[in-house]
Amino acid sequence: MARGKLRIYLGAAPGVGKTYAMLAEAHRRVERGTDCVVAFVEHHGRPRTEVMLHGLEQVPCKELEYRGGVFGEMDVDAVLRRAPAVALVDELAHTNIPGSRNAKRWQDAEELLAAGIDVVSTVNIQHLESLGDVVESITGVRQRETLPDEVVRRADQIELVDMSPEALRRRMAHGNIYQPDKVDAALSNYFRPGNLTALRELALLWVADRVDEYLNQYRSEHRVSKIWGSRERIVVGLTGGPEGRTLIRRAARLAEKGAGGEVLAVYIARSDGLTAASPKELAVQRTLVEDLGGTFHHVVGDDIPAALLDFARGVNATQIVLGSSRRKAWQYVFGPGVGATVARDSGPDLDVHIVTHEEVAKGRGLPVARGARLGRTRIISGWAMGVAGPSVLALLLNSVDIGLANDMLLFLAVTVAAALLGGLLPALASVALGSLLLNYFYTPPLHRWTIADPKNIVAIVIFFGVAVSVASVVDLAARRTHQAARLRAESEILSFLAGNVLRGETSLEELLERVRETFAMESAALLERKSDVEPWTCAGRAGFGPTLERPEDADVDMPVGDHMALALTGRVLPAEDRRVLAAFGAQAAVVLDRRRLQEEADRARTLAEGNRIRTALLAAVSHDLRTPLAGIKAAVSSLRSADVDWSEEDRAELLEGIEEGADRLDHLVGNLLDMSRLQTGTVTPLIREIDVDEVVPMALGGVPENSVDLDVPESLPMILADPGLLERSVANLVENAVKYSPHGRRVLVSASALADRVEVRVVDRGPGVPDTAKDRIFEPFQRYGDAPRGAGVGLGLAVARGFAESMGGTLNAEDTPGGGLTMVLSLRSVHGTQPVTQYPETAATPAPGAGGPGGAEPERQTLC
Repeated sequence: MARGKLRIYLGAAPGVGKTYAMLAEAHRRVERGTDCVVAFVEHHGRPRTEVMLHGLEQVPCKELEYRGGVFGEMDVDAVLRRAPAVALVDELAHTNIPGSRNAKRWQDAEELLAAGIDVVSTVNIQHLESLGDVVESITGVRQRETLPDEVVRRADQIELVDMSPEALRRRMAHGNIYQPDKVDAALSNYFRPGNLTALRELALLWVADRVDEYLNQYRSEHRVSKIWGSRERIVVGLTGGPEGRTLIRRAARLAEKGAGGEVLAVYIARSDGLTAASPKELAVQRTLVEDLGGTFHHVVGDDIPAALLDFARGVNATQIVLGSSRRKAWQYVFGPGVGATVARDSGPDLDVHIVTHEEVAKGRGLPVARGARLGRTRIISGWAMGVAGPSVLALLLNSVDIGLANDMLLFLAVTVAAALLGGLLPALASVALGSLLLNYFYTPPLHRWTIADPKNIVAIVIFFGVAVSVASVVDLAARRTHQAARLRAESEILSFLAGNVLRGETSLEELLERVRETFAMESAALLERKSDVEPWTCAGRAGFGPTLERPEDADVDMPVGDHMALALTGRVLPAEDRRVLAAFGAQAAVVLDRRRLQEEADRARTLAEGNRIRTALLAAVSHDLRTPLAGIKAAVSSLRSADVDWSEEDRAELLEGIEEGADRLDHLVGNLLDMSRLQTGTVTPLIREIDVDEVVPMALGGVPENSVDLDVPESLPMILADPGLLERSVANLVENAVKYSPHGRRVLVSASALADRVEVRVVDRGPGVPDTAKDRIFEPFQRYGDAPRGAGVGLGLAVARGFAESMGGTLNAEDTPGGGLTMVLSLRSVHGTQPVTQYPETAATPAPGAGGPGGAEPERQTLC
């Protein structure tokens, strides 16, 4: 039986219309006479989606009991018995209830496909296994239900269901996706514009890569060698010379002119590996092309123009960028050059750009690989083998007669051994001595320097030539092997340095320790001085031994700039090691500058924090002390006045007001003293583990009754905060929200967990604040709009943000869906792995017991 075909509607986020599009496709197929059934569809209470189910045959669900509840899952056996031509299977990433036929719904779909039934299904981009970490970093929500990417990649058709973030948020606000009581929370968390934009980009890029795979597969199956310019792909041919950087930048500019342009830099190496390219320059060019968003490729080929064109056609490139030849005029007698050959053979479908540069006609100028210097031990061993080896062999062969041909082969073996050990010169000495010994001891007439048979003369000459040739090749191979190992080690070191530059990970001491270990030195130090006349100081040191005071005291000193040097003790380094040491020195200077910039940034941050705390102190003194002081003064003045005869009830009321004002002053002065000590560094906030539901209600004591709705679940994780500072921050936020809320509209104070944070949200339905003014309202003495002076001097929010940041939290303003302003106070939770808020369809249907906050099962509305 032929396998069924899988069609997937892929969406960037819940609510874009995947299920609706799937049902619309089902109606089209039914109208064409196709036998199509609904195997499982979740409409999530969306009326328009539910209406689309009318007129479609539905296979009844299989009901399963779990933890006291009854859940409906797709009945695979019933669908197989029904044997339709097409089955609709919604939410392919869904985890089935324990006791189901398969653990995952995509495994159910695989059974239907294996039975020859076509399957139409839906998936959100965040449910792909490979994108789980990326989605979590964007949204703060870990998707607990995923499916392997390969399941989606094997689909016969993938259709992207797309919608702009603005349109999706409008659908959400109109109640077309979630129930009204969940709209505000969803818009403020998962469905933020930035989250939706990032998820949309992920979906578009994933589908674009899949389309690219389809295109390459089609071209391969149909043997299409002609280039199809579906998108601009620009191949840059590199030689390893300094002009490569110019070519890469030029190609990047060409790619920017077309939508979806791609740059591929390629270096063609000879198959024998004997290249004159600089590994260091190639590493720099690799970093440059990757920084510009391109890719670097290393291709082996002896015919450079043919290899370059094969690569370009293989990647479906549309343009090739090459540099003008660096050869001098007389060198063109050897051929037209790579650029001219590529331009001639490129054909009409591949454009070739020849870019001029500063190295034109200056000669190749590439660093030629030097022969590797062999060690003293190997050279001595080689000479011993080359001189003593033939003599010892002659003594051994005098006792046995094995024939002249075998004698020559044995002497040839000694020559090869001398070349392997000591290089060419010991091998030549072995050839010369071996030829003489062969002539004297083994070529008639024996023990004479003459040769009677002319054939033996030819044999001796051939032996000499073969031995010299073999010795040359062996010596070259040995040196190239040694040189390749050294270059590989250097490239690894340079790659390590380049990676640290990009990541900024290694400290100065760690880098100096790496220098000391790499070159087997006793100590390594970075010395610096401010001017030529001032003494040297040690900026960093690794190893053992006395501290160096001057670079001249070291065994090796490498200048780094005008007033800095890298000094090493232990031994004298050869000249070829100094180029790698220079790279280490440059990196050490970068690390030192980065450390000092970080220290300056820390000092600036400390000063800014002090300014923020001083602002909070001033705000508290001006804003919070003025009202109780004014009330106390008015009450005392009234009691002392002789013009009015106060009754006992009036006196009691005035005294009660004085007592309340004094209590409030006492509380505020205590907080101000703590903040003052915090500013001077003599005390830190008392950060401890606390429950949000214990502190937030205490902050509502100063607001009118029935003006605030409180929604703080007890199941929230504990947070790290100072109870007093948190209470003051929330109190200021609630007071500000009540002040601007319309009469009769309550302020909502809610809390929820999001990743490793807990957010306290104060939501009002007031006039709101435009985006351009959201940061300004947190500045001292700022009153938004036409608020009267009696409403305060505009310091409450500044105090709240100062207190929040002193506890390691953040305070930001967001728009309330439907109008108003929402203050979001975010604090660290004790456990970063606490459950986070999920919404229907963002994680498909959660596994039993893994629902929303508190582990409750989410509502499920299912039609099968």
